[in-house]
Amino acid sequence: MYGKAFAPEYQGALGSSLSVNSSYEEVLAKASEEQRQSVLEFARAGLAVAEANRRLGRVEDAERAWRESYRAARRAGDRGAMAWALWSGGTLARQCGRLPLARRWLAAAVELAEQGGDRLALGYSVAGLAETGRIQGDYEAVRELHERLLAEAREHGEARHMVWALSGIAQMHRNTGSYDTALAMFEEGAEVAGNSDDFRGRAWALRGIADVLSLQGRPERALELLSEAEQICRTMDLSSALAYNRKMRGNVLFRDGRYEEAGRVYADALRQFEQIEEPRGEALSRLGLVKSRSRLGRPDRETLADLDELRRTFERIGLEQARDSVASFRAELTGGARAA
Repeated sequence: MYGKAFAPEYQGALGSSLSVNSSYEEVLAKASEEQRQSVLEFARAGLAVAEANRRLGRVEDAERAWRESYRAARRAGDRGAMAWALWSGGTLARQCGRLPLARRWLAAAVELAEQGGDRLALGYSVAGLAETGRIQGDYEAVRELHERLLAEAREHGEARHMVWALSGIAQMHRNTGSYDTALAMFEEGAEVAGNSDDFRGRAWALRGIADVLSLQGRPERALELLSEAEQICRTMDLSSALAYNRKMRGNVLFRDGRYEEAGRVYADALRQFEQIEEPRGEALSRLGLVKSRSRLGRPDRETLADLDELRRTFERIGLEQARDSVASFRAELTGGARAA
C-alpha cells in the first residue's frame, strides 16, 4: 500500500504549504519568505529553491542555492540538512553531465545522512548514486541497489520512490532487451504515480512506456503517450522532462522511418537542452539528429566526423550505452561502404 506522493525536499513550514505538484514559481515565492526566519530555515528553504531552479533549467541559480543551503546547514550544525543540500548538488551535477562529480557529492550526502539519522535523505542520496551508475551503464553495480530501494519504498508506502525505482529497473531491462518485463514495470510506475497524484513521476513513466512500445513496433500508441506526457510537462513547467520527452519523440519517429520529421524534433530537443545547459541531453539529441540526416542522404564522411566527436563527448561524460550506439551506427556506415 502507498499514500499520496509527497515532496521531502519541501521541509519545515514548506512541507505543510506545498505539494509535489506545486508550481515552481510558487515554491520559489514561499521559500524566499521562509529563508528569513532562521539559519536552519534558510538552509531548508534553500533546498526548495535549488530544486525548483534545477527543474526549471536555471542551472546557475540552482548551483548557487544548494551551496548556500549547505553552508547555512553547516552553520546550524544540522547534518541532515547538509545531506539534503549535497543531494541537490549531486542531482544537479548529474543533470549537467558531470557524473564523477555527481557521485562524489551523493556519496558525501549518504555519509552525512547516516550521521544525522535522516532516513529520507539517506534513501534519496542512495537512489541518486544508483541512478548515476545506471546512466553510466554500470548495471551490475546498481541493479541490487535499485531493487533494495524498491522494497524499502513498498514497505514504507513511499510512492515517489516506488515510481523512481520501478522506472530505473525497467530501464535496465529495456536496455538489455527484456522488453515485456520493462513494459510491465513502467506501466506499474505510471499507475502508482497516477494514483498517488505524482504527475511528474507519471510523465517520466509514460515516456518509458512509449519507448518500449516503439521498440515493439507500436509507434502511434507511443506518440499518443508522449503527447500526454508532454502536456503534463508543459502544465508543470518541467523543462528537463519536456526536453527528454521531445528527444524520445524523435527516437520513435526515427525507428518508424520518418527521418525528416525525426530530425526536426531532435533539433527542437537540442535547442531545449541548450537552453537549460544539459550536455547529456544535448549530446543524445545531436546523435539522433546526425543519424536522421544520414538516413536522408548526408555524405558518410561528414556523418563519421560527427560520430567521432560524439564518441569523445560520451566518453568524457561517461555514457557507455550512448557510446555503444555511436559505435553501432558507425559500423553500419563503414560496413555499407565496404560492401559498396
